[in-house]
Amino acid sequence: YITTSVPQMLVHCFTDRPTIPLGRCFAQMNIALFLVVVECLLLAFMAYDRFVAICYPLHYNLIMSRNVCIQLAVSLWVSAFLLTVVPFFSMQITFSGRNVVNHFKCELQAVLKLACSDTHASGLSVLITSVFTLAFPFLFILVTYGRIGLAVLRIRSAQGRSKAVSTCGSHLTVVSIYYGTILAMYLRPQAKTFSDREKVVAVFYGVVIPTLNPIIYSLRNRDVKRALCRLAGKKIEE
Repeated sequence: YITTSVPQMLVHCFTDRPTIPLGRCFAQMNIALFLVVVECLLLAFMAYDRFVAICYPLHYNLIMSRNVCIQLAVSLWVSAFLLTVVPFFSMQITFSGRNVVNHFKCELQAVLKLACSDTHASGLSVLITSVFTLAFPFLFILVTYGRIGLAVLRIRSAQGRSKAVSTCGSHLTVVSIYYGTILAMYLRPQAKTFSDREKVVAVFYGVVIPTLNPIIYSLRNRDVKRALCRLAGKKIEE
């Protein structure tokens, strides 16, 4: 996801008059939007995986079998394609004159503001797609973690609760920071101009969060924990 925009952004940092061809701009915008939806759906599927691991640990290998995982992966990519790429090419947008994108990259909302044709239908399409790709998966994650929370409360041992929290901690952290920024970006009425605050939010979920993801997920690794403890000068209890 980062490679769709960050290399071009870095090149533009060293250019006096940064430009990008219209075709490349639309390709960047389309691919980035597709991968954002993939990430949202993937986080929802990962929440279901955590739910099965904690609520049905003895049946985990049966429920989350290899075939089930393949089916989930295929449905994820196909659904993301149908929800983003197909509607994207059906948009009727006309540009004229000198187009200056008020953003660090070809962000969908920023590019739509440059259109000289009526973008009401396109904006409505984006909002409806956002409900299916952002709101519904986020609601599913909330319900899933509600069930997980109830299951954790029924665990009597402190070690069992700690293990359950460790299983969900990294995923819940990523969900919180990712959905918090992206929901604020797309599920709200759009202004006529793109503000600096919106640009910062877009860079945050497009650059900062993907950079933090490997660090967050690797904190579950024992070797990483030992290294952090040694760095902090703390003793490690086996």
